[in-house]
Order: sequence, then structure tokens, then C-alpha cells
Amino acid sequence: MSHRPSSGLAAVSTALLAMSRHLEVRDVLKTIVASARELLDAEYAALGVPDDHGGFAQFVVDGVSDEQWKAIGPLPRQHGVLAAMLHDARPERLADVRKDPRFGGWPATHPDMSDFLGLPIRDGDETIGTLFLANKRCPKPAGGCGFTKEDEELLGILAQHAAIALTNARLYERSRELTIAEERSRLAHELHDAVSQKLFSLRLTAQAVSSLIDRDPARAKGELQQVADLAAEAADELRAAVVELRPAALDEDGLVHTLRTHIQVLDRAHAPRVTFDSCGVRALPAAQEEAMLRVAQEALHNALRHSGAERVDVTIAPRGQGAVLSVTDNGKGFEPRTVRRAGRHLGLVSMRDRSSGVGGRLTVQSAPGQGTTIEMEVPGG
Repeated sequence: MSHRPSSGLAAVSTALLAMSRHLEVRDVLKTIVASARELLDAEYAALGVPDDHGGFAQFVVDGVSDEQWKAIGPLPRQHGVLAAMLHDARPERLADVRKDPRFGGWPATHPDMSDFLGLPIRDGDETIGTLFLANKRCPKPAGGCGFTKEDEELLGILAQHAAIALTNARLYERSRELTIAEERSRLAHELHDAVSQKLFSLRLTAQAVSSLIDRDPARAKGELQQVADLAAEAADELRAAVVELRPAALDEDGLVHTLRTHIQVLDRAHAPRVTFDSCGVRALPAAQEEAMLRVAQEALHNALRHSGAERVDVTIAPRGQGAVLSVTDNGKGFEPRTVRRAGRHLGLVSMRDRSSGVGGRLTVQSAPGQGTTIEMEVPGG
């Protein structure tokens, strides 16, 4: 690859555009590493985010296969050249990292690396990560480093914008955490206002039954039916709250596993049969996976609460580079011409907003007596 300023700046521009497409920290880290490796034509690239205990909270690599990475073992500690970049806040350009006096070795399964370029990613006075590359794909000068001063300058530009992208991603995740906290607070209030009141009524009614059993058995029987109804309502409220509070472990398990687990819970908690099927769906950008999960949850809530369906089927299938989600029920359906009026009640506005927010498309098919199908398509990464 050419390293003339024009081509280098064009490559940096492409890398910055790629970083700006993502809001999740995980996606931003991967994009930074892949962009740096491609920008400087290196065999390997990595980015480490330090923790407060001498290690790395996150460590993302590019150029190493999943099998190699598993064989390497635990994340590295903050020592040697990595520690120098974290604590000295200056670039490191080495002809052979193995000959540096700070080099402490690496596991037997670690790829062999020689020439090395690394620098810290800084947010003001704080070092929030270390970015480094190894084994530049070019003829090496005798005893010299394949990475040039121009490479260092280009990587410095990338690192400055990487700091902005990473900081923004962290702020986004923090805002989402606050939103989740607010939602949990809302659910707590709903539990107090709805379930607690029902349980209080249930207790009072049960006490009334105990006093009526001997002197008015017929009335006591009627009150027992009221006890049963209140208990059923309280159980429904609790099931709904448990489902909403259930964490969506997308980062650890991915969309398919998370949604399958969620649907298994719904199938056990509700009378209608709820099924899930997926085939060959690859991982999507984190924002798209979250949006697809939330749309599925909203569509399932509608089907189980309002449709009167006996069966709800959920599928995820690949479509081009992306995927398509389908939630179909055999319930009472509704007239499509009234979909605007019904939209807000059924959460369709929220589902459309979530879909369009990640570049997706939502379609609704329904007819009285013929059930409903909600379909969401996303383009992928």
C-alpha cells in the first residue's frame, strides 16, 4: 500500500467513517483495530483497555484467528512495552520488539512478531487504551523498522479520533445504563402499584372468606372465586415483570441464544405455544442485535397480551449481509387501514423507530381473523 500523504489521509478518512458508524464500545474497539491494521498494512494489530488492577479490561486483536487466540490463553498484563505505552504516554517504534530490554516474552502459541509500532490512546490526560501493530508487510531496512515516521503520524491521527469514538461509545453505553435503571425504577413502581395492591386485596378477601365459611357458605364460595381471580391477575403481573427484568446478555451470548432463552421463558409462562427457529444467522452489529431483540420482545408482548393467539412463531433468517426477524401469531388480527390508530397502542411506533434507527425496515401484515406478522429486516455490518 502506498504511504503518500494523499493516500494515507484518504485511508484515515475511510477509517474514521467506519468508526463513526458504531455506538457500542465493543464494535468501536474492533473497528479501530481493523482500521489501524489495514491503514498501515500490518500483519497484526491489537488494542488494550486497561483496568485498575494491572491488567486489561478489554483486549481486541486483528490478524489472529479465534483458534490462535484461545490457545494463547489469558489476557496480557500491563508489563514491558505495553506498560511503557500506558504510563509514559509516548509512541514506541521498534525494529524488533523481541530485542527490547523491556520485552518479557510471550506464550509458546503466540504469533512471532518483530517490528513494532505502538502508541497510547488518550482522552485529555488519561490514557484510555494502547494501540499497537506488528510485522509491517514491506521490505525491512537492514536492522531497521518497517514502520516509518509517516506511519507513526498517521496512526497518531487515527488514535486521536479513536479516543473521541471510544469516549462517545462509553457515554452512549452509560446513557443506556441510566435508561435501564430508569426502566427498572418504573417497573418497581408498577409492581408496587399493581401487584402489591392485588396481593393486599387478595389477603383481605381471604380473611373475609375465613369468617364466612361457617355462617354463609354460599357467599364464601363466591368470595373464593374472587381470591382465585386476584391470584391469577397477580401472577400475570409478576410474569410480565420478570420477563422485562430478565437481562439480555447480548454481549456474552449473542442475539440467537438470548432470544431463544427469552422465548423459552415465555413459552413456560403463558398458555399460547411460543416457538423459535433460526438458521445460519451470523453475528450482527451490536446496535442491530439490540434493536432486533427489543422489537421481538414488543411483538411477542402484543401477541401474548392482545391477539388471543394459540400459537406464536418467531424466526430469524439470513437475508443478504443482514438478517430478517419474523413474529407471527394466529390470533384475531386487525384491519390494516386502522394500523395508524392502533399503532401507538400496539407499540408499532416504537418498533418502527427502533428498526429505522439501525437502518432497518419494519413491515406489518394483518387481517381480521387471520393473525398478524411483524417482520424486521436489518442490513448487517
